Amino acid sequence: MTNTMTQTVDPKLLEILVCPLTHALLRYDAARQELISDQARLAYPVRDGIPIMLPDEARVLDDHEVKKK
Repeated sequence: MTNTMTQTVDPKLLEILVCPLTHALLRYDAARQELISDQARLAYPVRDGIPIMLPDEARVLDDHEVKKK
């Protein structure tokens, strides 16, 4: 089994993935293995290189974790 901390998300996949709630683009947090939706204030987990794009599986972001535009 591979170490999940060394896995990344395919850059081409990041170009087409959007938040299922807001349809906004996502940013990748490699350290936490999450795709971040600043608009929805959610962090979607990436497990074994596969994004889990279910709002029920997402973590709610704290104020300091949300990037301001």
